[in-house]
Amino acid sequence: MRVIDCINKSDKTAFSFEVLPPIKGTGTAKLFASIDKLMDYNPKYINITTHHSENIYVDMGGGTFVRSNIRRRPGTVAVATAIHHRYGVPVVPHILCNGFTKEETEYVLIDLQLSGITDILVLRGDKVKEDKNFVPIEGGHAHAIDLQRQINRYNEGFFIDGSQMREKGERFSYGVACYPEKHEEAPNLDTDLFFLKQKVDEGAEYAVTQMFFDNDKYFEFVKRARETGITIPIIPGIKPIYRKSQMNVLPKTFRVDLPEPLVAELLKCKDDAAVEQVGREWAISQCRELIAYGVPSIHFYTMNAVDSVCEIAKTIY
Repeated sequence: MRVIDCINKSDKTAFSFEVLPPIKGTGTAKLFASIDKLMDYNPKYINITTHHSENIYVDMGGGTFVRSNIRRRPGTVAVATAIHHRYGVPVVPHILCNGFTKEETEYVLIDLQLSGITDILVLRGDKVKEDKNFVPIEGGHAHAIDLQRQINRYNEGFFIDGSQMREKGERFSYGVACYPEKHEEAPNLDTDLFFLKQKVDEGAEYAVTQMFFDNDKYFEFVKRARETGITIPIIPGIKPIYRKSQMNVLPKTFRVDLPEPLVAELLKCKDDAAVEQVGREWAISQCRELIAYGVPSIHFYTMNAVDSVCEIAKTIY
């Protein structure tokens, strides 16, 4: 069953979550242990992030540093396949512009299709930290919509060189990302919604939001999206706070605001255990209001917060 069908046919607000491939050389035991905990809450699908290469600086001694390009978390296709066969739920690997050529993307699509995985999330990906603006690698896509068009062409039975497939195989279905507080590079929300509408017109079946902590911003975003003619499901993304340092890190990294009542409660916390409890309670309150609003699904960002997500899911599902 496609993810869009899982979302639309669920008799209550669906549950899904996102995991990271393990760091190179660490194995899958910790990843599977995390998923095992979350399976009790009947996830409709599981997202697997994809990570491009990144620059690091290796200390060579004597004050000399050499820049090296590495991928810390390879294996998204393999991890997606393993999760799919181990747990029997739909998996949604992320497909990125950033760090991948069109040819590399094509081979990822081929490998996924051969593995029986045809649900994906199409993303541009974050810009490299050192760059002021997003710069695609040579031979790569600059925008998510261009990646969508490659996938659409693949679905029609054509490779990027224009040659035709002998067998098309099962079509890929995909979702895209959206930003209730607008993408950091968009000049305003109207422009952001204009580009989201283009992605929908190109075939996106649903959208998953960036994390947010103020439901009113989500509600307003959905209202404006509907007025723009965007009718696909807009899945709220929830991230429970579990460390006090995230008060600064999350707004800076993800360009999101923390509501003043949440900040006030976090500032009272004497340690991260107290922060984690406040974060859980805030997320539970968010989820209850979202379910009352009638959202078709809630998607959880679980990085380093699996236990919190389990407690939240136990309360609301």
